[in-house]
Amino acid sequence: MTTARPGPAEHPAHEHTAHEHTAHEHTAHGTAAHGTAAHGSTTYEPMEAAMTRNWPGGLPVGGGWVETADTTDVIFPYDGSTVAAAPLGTPEHARLALDEALAAAPAMAALPSHARRTALMAAHDAVAANREEFERLLVLETGKPLVDCKVEVARTLVTLATAAEEVARLHGETVPLDLLPAGEGLVGFWTRRPVGVVVGITGFNYPLLLAAHKIAPAVAAGCPVIVKPAPATPLATLWLVHLLRSSGVLPPAAVQLVTGDVEVGRTLVEDRRIGAVSFTGSAAAGHTIARSAAPTKVLLELGSNAALIVAADADLEAAADAVVRGGYYASGQACIAVQRVLVEEPVREEFLSLLAERVKAVTIGDPRLPGTRVAPLIDEAATDRVLAWIAASGAEVVTGGHRDGRAIAPTVLSGVPDGAAAWDEEIFGPVVCVRPVPGLDAAFAAVNRSRYGLHASVFTRSLATAFAAIERIDAGGVVVNEVPGFRADNMPYGGVKDSGIGREGPRFAIEELTVTKMAIIRP
Repeated sequence: MTTARPGPAEHPAHEHTAHEHTAHEHTAHGTAAHGTAAHGSTTYEPMEAAMTRNWPGGLPVGGGWVETADTTDVIFPYDGSTVAAAPLGTPEHARLALDEALAAAPAMAALPSHARRTALMAAHDAVAANREEFERLLVLETGKPLVDCKVEVARTLVTLATAAEEVARLHGETVPLDLLPAGEGLVGFWTRRPVGVVVGITGFNYPLLLAAHKIAPAVAAGCPVIVKPAPATPLATLWLVHLLRSSGVLPPAAVQLVTGDVEVGRTLVEDRRIGAVSFTGSAAAGHTIARSAAPTKVLLELGSNAALIVAADADLEAAADAVVRGGYYASGQACIAVQRVLVEEPVREEFLSLLAERVKAVTIGDPRLPGTRVAPLIDEAATDRVLAWIAASGAEVVTGGHRDGRAIAPTVLSGVPDGAAAWDEEIFGPVVCVRPVPGLDAAFAAVNRSRYGLHASVFTRSLATAFAAIERIDAGGVVVNEVPGFRADNMPYGGVKDSGIGREGPRFAIEELTVTKMAIIRP
């Protein structure tokens, strides 16, 4: 594997992204699948120059920014250096934000459509104007490769613009009430009204994009929103909230942010005055939040162990390219990254050979370099857990399975059994498990045995197989001849079983964050 490592305080020049609309398309024309070496400028800036705070100090609570007594260091996963000190919120900050959001709810609900659209497009334009700085900041706080952070910013722009467009489509319908004689002469119609205050809690892996998927639909729906970012990655979200609050058209407390620990989150979700909780993260945390929030509405985008089926008639080279492209983006820290690969027995050996060849060429190194495809995970605890799962799997290690500096080498495991965490659970690291199956019936059954069901995919030349997969696989999305990590941000996105409930994508999230109100009139 190619390894690229400039010094810990070095910083590469930027490059323009070629792919802007899906989570997995982070390479141009399959370069990651064939292992291009990391490349970039040989002139670097100090890390301090890369981290310029573009928002006020403290937390955006109420109409201003509230100072906090404590801060917490945001760490660059690549070398363990400190990126910045972030404000650390408390349950008291959460309670204040709730009070302010509830006070702002009537004004937010009454805000005209043009104002909501203007605010979202102003945020879109501001993010676009600072695109490279956002990309650089995301690399530093998440440790994701630059190529993935470019995709994250591009998708954030799509999400903001799509939410702004959906404001114009927030409407109701007339209802014929005279299906029974008692309804004769009545006029009926329904409209959609804001659900109330929304609490959005996001994961560490795509902090800017996940925050946009919470905030933008809430604003479009006319709901005040309080976002709680992951403790490790609050910086880009602080900046996004600042840009939204700077639009000049939203009520002062329409968009707020509170950082902090589990107690802060519990304070937010257990308040019976809120209208909805939207959470992205692990299944265990999501289930806890759902119990704590009940009976408040919850939207849960949870984990998965996404499967990719390789049929005997598939283009094996395309399938192998897809597993590399879809298994190792964001260093495997994505809920729809390829984790389980089910290959029909007659083509197993050929496919495994093609896959191993490609994986060995993936570039590991400094995430600031444009050529890097795999970098260290978010922290040492995550790294230790993934390595422990690999060791406990009892599987053949085809390639990888060890540390490469602070990172985990891209790994392929063969023959991982049911019951092993590396197969059953969400590994959230650069690990792909390959298993042979005697036929497609066995493949579909293996996919469905999982407690998760977010996205799955199948590679085949057969239209009949494609439609069989769509019909028989129990998941929120089935992808044919592409990676399960394909996501366009305007489509409905969400899972079944332990992968969650509710749907994201601005149009669908707006529906989740509004309620119908029926009007019945006898003139």
